[in-house]
Amino acid sequence: MNEPRVVHTIPMLFGPRGTVGGAERYALELARHMASKVSTTLLTFGDEPREETVGPLCIKVLGGAWKVRGQPHNPVALALVPELLRADVVHCHQQHIVASSLSALVARATGKRVFATDLGGGGWDVSSYVSTDGLYDGHLHISEYSRRVAGHDRNPRAHVIYGGADGAKFHPVPRAMGPRRRGLYVGRLMPHKGVRYLVEAATSEVPVTLIGQPYDAEYMVKLRALAQGKDVSFRHDCRDEDLVDAYQQALCVVLPSVYRTDDGHETLVPELLGQTLLEGMACGIPAICTDVASMPEIVEHGVSGFVVPPNDAGAIRDKLRWLEAHPDDAARMGRAARTRILDKFSWADAVQRCLTAYAEAARGPRWRLFR
Repeated sequence: MNEPRVVHTIPMLFGPRGTVGGAERYALELARHMASKVSTTLLTFGDEPREETVGPLCIKVLGGAWKVRGQPHNPVALALVPELLRADVVHCHQQHIVASSLSALVARATGKRVFATDLGGGGWDVSSYVSTDGLYDGHLHISEYSRRVAGHDRNPRAHVIYGGADGAKFHPVPRAMGPRRRGLYVGRLMPHKGVRYLVEAATSEVPVTLIGQPYDAEYMVKLRALAQGKDVSFRHDCRDEDLVDAYQQALCVVLPSVYRTDDGHETLVPELLGQTLLEGMACGIPAICTDVASMPEIVEHGVSGFVVPPNDAGAIRDKLRWLEAHPDDAARMGRAARTRILDKFSWADAVQRCLTAYAEAARGPRWRLFR
């Protein structure tokens, strides 16, 4: 396939800057970097239609979206169909929602190629009852863990594309002497993210900053109660430039996600990649993550950071203290972290893996209902 017209679909509405962490940032950045190679449109849903551009990327918000079963993360709109008909390749972010199943059916019916990438969300549609895997020409996973947990280990149409961090945007800066550096968490403040263990790890001598939107008011009350008497700061709104500065000035980036939360809830997919690890490491700081899901694929223990047991505030505290007490070793780890991101987790590489998968599928047999 030469110069395909690619449409990416993502359910949630977001602004042109994306959001802190999560599926929206991943889909936006992949589409934005793909747009420098081939014609690319990113489709999402909202109450009112609008259109804008981010460099060569066209972003279209499809208005009049119906939220399936009232689920805000499962919208669909009739305006989706004509947009799909203009594409050669349809790339759905989040497989198990109505918009993706509809996109796959339209693509199959008209002989287009269609792919799915799971970003950790879900909803209700026909895939709740029967597998829709066969509707897609390929499953493009963001980690080996994602492919494994989806049961696609031996599926020849399942590929790992990973994700990336923009090395020009997320970059190191000279670090002047100043206040004690802080452990930094970036992402939604949710129980399965394990943020309570990072708050527990903080002391007056081990400062921590958490950047992200609250999960709910009750959970924030719990976090603030745990933070009493400790040096913990919360930031709920952060512009991209402020986020980059926060990474650059941090002691390290921390992602303490867990399989089992303190209230007993369990999830097999707390992190399918760990985008904020990539961004922090690209800024030249080491990472601390838990030995959970995909994160050990990113952080090399003792080289670019530390991998610690989940649900263990003491282990996090020990590594924060070690990095504070060993600034030269921490700087070495930070350099290794950036090198790892540039070598293995660039958006250019992720885009090329997608384009290769698209092209391979185009060489296969084509099934369609209408000609």
